Amino acid sequence: MQKLLRRLRGAIGMGITWGFAWSCAGFALAVITRFQADAPFPIIFGALGFLAGVVFSIVLTLSEGRRRFEQMSLPRFATGGAIGGLLLAGWFARMASLGAGDALIVVPTFALASAACAAGTLALARRAEHSALTDGSAARNAELSDRELRRCQSASNEGESRPARAPTRLQ
Repeated sequence: MQKLLRRLRGAIGMGITWGFAWSCAGFALAVITRFQADAPFPIIFGALGFLAGVVFSIVLTLSEGRRRFEQMSLPRFATGGAIGGLLLAGWFARMASLGAGDALIVVPTFALASAACAAGTLALARRAEHSALTDGSAARNAELSDRELRRCQSASNEGESRPARAPTRLQ
């Protein structure tokens, strides 16, 4: 159950992140074109971006399984994003009853936007993972458990007559 909840939380987080990115793109499009739509572009794009992120998360779970970020290639990750974009575009074209001409514009646009978001997601994830490893703050703030502390004390007391000092934090 925990595994399912963690994956669901990840999919929602991916959807929110992509929704924000797509919303910014919708805002830029609305400012540049000055087109007055019935619903604001940032809201429409944000909702579509959320769905694209969730669909990509599902595609990623099915295709990559338990691989870590450093084990995934950028082209493969972007391809997964494009596949998710194609699935979303197909659903969107069907629900919006788009004609063939409109679908030919929407489908590649969704695929390219999703591939770009997927590549950006992997780049950000790798960067965050790298900075967490090189930061060292996790190691500095780590504390020994009582059991580990007793083991350290007993190991140091075996060959010494003086009592061992109890470490509280790694420096």
